[in-house]
Amino acid sequence: MMQRVIISLIAILLLTRCHPDKLDVDLSKVNVPPLKVLRLEEDLFTIEAENFDSASERLRARYGNFLEHYLSSFLNRGGSRDSLYKPAVLHFTSDKDTRNCYSQVKKLFNQPQVDAIASQANDCVKRFKYHFPKRKIPSKLITCLTGWNYAAAYTDSALVIGLDMYLGDTSIYYQMLHLPQYRTRFMSTHSILSDLVRGWMITEFDNTDPTTTLLNYTIFYGKIYYATSALLPQTHDSLLLAYTTTQLKYCKQNEKNLWGYFAGKNRLYENNLKEVQELTTEGPFTGAISKECPPRIAMWMGLQIVRSYMKNNEVSLESLMREKDAQKILSKSKYRP
Repeated sequence: MMQRVIISLIAILLLTRCHPDKLDVDLSKVNVPPLKVLRLEEDLFTIEAENFDSASERLRARYGNFLEHYLSSFLNRGGSRDSLYKPAVLHFTSDKDTRNCYSQVKKLFNQPQVDAIASQANDCVKRFKYHFPKRKIPSKLITCLTGWNYAAAYTDSALVIGLDMYLGDTSIYYQMLHLPQYRTRFMSTHSILSDLVRGWMITEFDNTDPTTTLLNYTIFYGKIYYATSALLPQTHDSLLLAYTTTQLKYCKQNEKNLWGYFAGKNRLYENNLKEVQELTTEGPFTGAISKECPPRIAMWMGLQIVRSYMKNNEVSLESLMREKDAQKILSKSKYRP
């Protein structure tokens, strides 16, 4: 009896070794330079009318093209050469709510805390380098205030965190902005890395091809979430997808029915934008299915399909992200809940 048990255990171990977790990779030989941490919010709030010109030059030298992107896209202001640049920046840094928010950010995100985030982000960069050795990697991690406009982004080789978007779900600023609970429940520090990496992946693998059907949207975002999980392999699906545990439980318990909804009535090949948006956009729930069904359900479904595809095919992450044929991924996934 004992001999049979031992043989069975050996067989299980051999099978496990023959089918390793594709996301459990060895990073010991992956070397990347540590991310340079820049605190734009600190640099910006040292500027005053009296030192504006000299401080502005230091900002340009320190942040380069990112400063222009920050001013125009994040703060919705003109660039540093715009005639309203000086009054716009001084108005932003002197605004009562913005200054109070900055004070709160300094308390929540001191330098050791930001350095810890940077260390975790650096591990993500290592994993990215492992899976995509020929692609350019981020060189900087920039923190900033965005006027409550942006949470996380990847631009100009920089991973960017809008710290004013991670103050906790009870933040008075989110109440002032009348942000719904389905958003604010994930606007805290534990969501930073998943938001940051997901934003990076969406930028890195921007879907430039036309996404005319629900299937295209479903598979594209399934790939994005799978790539995000590859860089954050220890992150729970609740953070990965920004779902509550109740919402995840609903998905798992109703997976067969959800797949039936997608596969039924030729719905996967639906190209009506309104109907596609009902299954892919943010909200409290997916009304097209039920009030219990979480939002962006097509993205969850896409992740299940892509996971099945990667499980059933010897495909690298690079090959997955290069594959543009959504139908091929669906067919070869053998996804059957």
